[in-house]
Amino acid sequence: MRSARSVFLGALVLACLGSTSAADPVYLYLGQDHSPFLGERVGAITDQDGELKVQDLIGARFPAMNSGAVPDLGISDAVQWVRLELANASDENDLLLHIANPEIDEVDAWYVQHDHAMFLGSLGLDRPYSAQFGPYADLTFRLPLDPGSSGAVLLRMRSAKPLLVPVQIWTRAAYLTSSSQRNTYLGGYVGIMLVMAVYNLFIFLSIRDRSYMFYVLYILSVLAAQLAFVGITPVVVAPSLTFLASKASILLTTVTAICASEFLRHFLHTHERLPSFSRATRWFYAAFGVGLALDLAGARIAGYQVIQLVSALFACYLLAQAYLISRQGYRPGTYFLIAWSVFLLGVMTFVMKDWGLLPYTGVTRYMMPLGSVAEVVFLSFGLADRINVLRQEKERSQAEALHVSRENEKIIREQNVVLEKKVHERTRALQESNDHLKRTQTQLVDAEKMASLGQLTAGIAHEINNPVNFITSNIAPLRRDLDDLLEVLAAYRALGGRVPPEVLDPVLSLEKELDIDISIEELAEIIGSIAEGADRTAEIVRGLRNFSRLDEDDLKAADLNEGIRSTITVLGPQLRDQVELVMDLGELPKVECYAGKLNQVFMNILTNAVQALGDRTDGRIVVRSKVLDGDSVEIRFR
Repeated sequence: MRSARSVFLGALVLACLGSTSAADPVYLYLGQDHSPFLGERVGAITDQDGELKVQDLIGARFPAMNSGAVPDLGISDAVQWVRLELANASDENDLLLHIANPEIDEVDAWYVQHDHAMFLGSLGLDRPYSAQFGPYADLTFRLPLDPGSSGAVLLRMRSAKPLLVPVQIWTRAAYLTSSSQRNTYLGGYVGIMLVMAVYNLFIFLSIRDRSYMFYVLYILSVLAAQLAFVGITPVVVAPSLTFLASKASILLTTVTAICASEFLRHFLHTHERLPSFSRATRWFYAAFGVGLALDLAGARIAGYQVIQLVSALFACYLLAQAYLISRQGYRPGTYFLIAWSVFLLGVMTFVMKDWGLLPYTGVTRYMMPLGSVAEVVFLSFGLADRINVLRQEKERSQAEALHVSRENEKIIREQNVVLEKKVHERTRALQESNDHLKRTQTQLVDAEKMASLGQLTAGIAHEINNPVNFITSNIAPLRRDLDDLLEVLAAYRALGGRVPPEVLDPVLSLEKELDIDISIEELAEIIGSIAEGADRTAEIVRGLRNFSRLDEDDLKAADLNEGIRSTITVLGPQLRDQVELVMDLGELPKVECYAGKLNQVFMNILTNAVQALGDRTDGRIVVRSKVLDGDSVEIRFR
């Protein structure tokens, strides 16, 4: 009875199709639970400006896509209009139009019948979420397609990601059953991933190995990203934040890539085994940042394409690191290579499905979650093997430590003997150093005494110089006064014939008694002796002042001949009494030196020379100075 009714309804629908545009192939629904993908029966029109209205397209002809079961409308900012002609040849009156692509940003649907368009709803990532048909962002609309009727569905779509249109017709019961099965599969997937995350988190808390921490973060980021691809993450996290929903897949892809890279770095120690790759990793991070910045700035298509390109290159980059480390014989690298290869195989299957190279089925659609589960399992094996490797390395290191300890013990015994010898040598060296320090201290004390003596000598010379200058300055006036007195005395003597004898005789008697002529001669000799003594005293004072220069710590230009003369002046009595001193001093330019210290050197040399001659009566010391070639002078004592 049911089949006969279906045949009758089918004939009725076919009779009514005469009013339908012959340009659009009609899908005849015959009562099955769900239809195949209807891409071969849809037509599409591109609205570059986005200004077309549904009324403009009710009677328009839509060119057939002819692109397979799942049409690919590409990536663009343009609005895509899709039309699907339907006819219900069954007795089912509760039909759903389902688009199995949760990554579309905007989808508006109308049901067109008898040139009248009825709005079915507005869904997509950029639209507020509606839980009409379960907790998914899958695009599902109820069709008012009664048994025996026909009509068309108009879809207005826009997306910054590849616009795939996998369209199917479902009964409500079959759709809910399929959703329940998908819940079960995804629940199992989520359970596996969470169990692995909790297990590895427990291991991290136990052994504090940061590899496990990044592995937990990687598992959670992969889980969130895969759920975002099937439309669950935006619904669960923030169903009212459409801004976040449209960017969830891009953000989570970036987070997953970074977590994978950090896990690889800590798990395989790439910073030690492949240090040159660390710098390239920073460039990839910067490229991900550029893609996110473009997306946030409004260039969503450019941002998506940058993220996809960088993700593909980054996946190959991580695979290359795992391959190189595996070639080094490090077993965790082999596990990571296998796990990452399996995951990339799932990604490639998913992409080939989008490109139409593989059929759009439940397996190909969920190949990435399946690949991620396999990857997590293999990486868990790798981490478990890493524990064995760490245990073996620990045992090997303990054995090496024991061997090293024994070697160190042997070396310590040998070193003790050497150390004892070194101690004796160092003790002797310290004793010698101590003696040297004592001698140095004595020399410093003597130097201080000499410095003090020099200061005292300079002070005494200064004090003596004042009265000597006074005496020297008064000798010439004294001579003039004496000459004046002698001139007056001569004048008195010239008056002798004109003075009465009784006056002159007492004076002559007194002159004779005092022996004035001899006194006059003695006065001249005394004044000469005073002048000579004053000159000698001034010369000695000048020699003392030059010898005991107080600026000996300053490097200044000095006359070396003057220093020699001042030293000889100080040592004059000693030299005159014991040796013959011959001085042959040439013309010398002034030399930058420590004059006071040089004077002490000259004194020490001359004193040593006098002492070396001893009591010899024919001792002779020759002092010569001359200019050598270039900028040098020579002082020679012989």
